[in-house]
Amino acid sequence: METLKGKVWKFGDDVSTDLIIPGKYKFKTIDLDELAKHAMEGADPQFASKVSKGDIIVAGENFGCGSSREQAPLVIKHAGVSAVVAKSFARIFYRNSFNIGLPLVECPDLYDNVDTGDVVEIRLSEGKVMSGSKTFYFKPIPGFLMTILQDGGLVEHFKKRGRFVWEEPTRSQ
Repeated sequence: METLKGKVWKFGDDVSTDLIIPGKYKFKTIDLDELAKHAMEGADPQFASKVSKGDIIVAGENFGCGSSREQAPLVIKHAGVSAVVAKSFARIFYRNSFNIGLPLVECPDLYDNVDTGDVVEIRLSEGKVMSGSKTFYFKPIPGFLMTILQDGGLVEHFKKRGRFVWEEPTRSQ
């Protein structure tokens, strides 16, 4: 989980939770396999059929705005996306994502330097994203959030530890 590498899917500003998972699907089923077939459908109708496990979404400002649908980050993760890098995130989407084990990175400089199909590598605890020969920096993920990510989300964190523990995670080399 410390290092993620994947193909970029690039989206613009103000990608709302309704674009991530349109309400017409969200209210019909809670089956994540079915919902994942419609991930990002409002922004790119072909996304769910083309995304591969480990791919990375790169977006503009205010990713995840709109309603506080908990299904939005779940659907992205279930579709195979390993992380989302954006200029900025809606705050409730940001926390919901970490709570379900989906890492988010705020790195404004990356957006104008990548295109869909490029490959990027994210080093979460180092605060680096590499694209080709360029390196972009972001504030590293705080230790308590890395612990939650490494445990698979907030619920799994609690199950594993029997309580909420905010210790520094073991860093892999």
